[in-house]
Amino acid sequence: MLISEIFYSIQGESTYAGLPCVFIRLAGCNLKCAWCDTPYARAASDGFEMTGDEVLSEAAKYGCRLCEITGGEPLMQSETAETAQRFLDAGYTTLVETNGSAPLTGLDKRVVKIVDVKCPSSGQAGTFLMENLGYITPEDEVKFVISDREDYEFAKRFLGEVLRDSTQNILFAPVTPGLNPKKLAQWILKDGLPVRLQLQLHKYIWGNERGR
Repeated sequence: MLISEIFYSIQGESTYAGLPCVFIRLAGCNLKCAWCDTPYARAASDGFEMTGDEVLSEAAKYGCRLCEITGGEPLMQSETAETAQRFLDAGYTTLVETNGSAPLTGLDKRVVKIVDVKCPSSGQAGTFLMENLGYITPEDEVKFVISDREDYEFAKRFLGEVLRDSTQNILFAPVTPGLNPKKLAQWILKDGLPVRLQLQLHKYIWGNERGR
């Protein structure tokens, strides 16, 4: 596998926010989002090689049973599904965060998938694979990163017209820095949306420090 970094931190996003977590960040991404906060993980050529066994051994050093495989875009690498299964079989709660443009096929049913739907401000709207809806379970999570009112209206329509009852774990995350979380909270409350306002806890704690 091509690895960008492996580190231990507080989970800053998703419904697992606030919990200690081991992050396995893979190198290489097929998208170039305007507000990407990990541009150093975009190029596969900047990664270093590790086997699945080596990744599991490195993660085990932290003594934490929650892990997240992220990127970049982890599903660009064929080894990701097998590595996720290794973690699951070893007793880890295993999250896989994906940008939504790669097929979810092949992932173990026990994996908690955190799937992005790209909004207009990302410059990558329309990249979500609609067939992935068939692989999103009630335990999975769908995330929208929102920069402005246009993004919010896009996410609201997608929620009502496309996602429907796929999962109740819907995350609305303001771009940081960018959209004031207070403004996004007001929009959600006014419309009575059944979504979770997600702030990036790690940024409030450590700023943009890498490996956090």
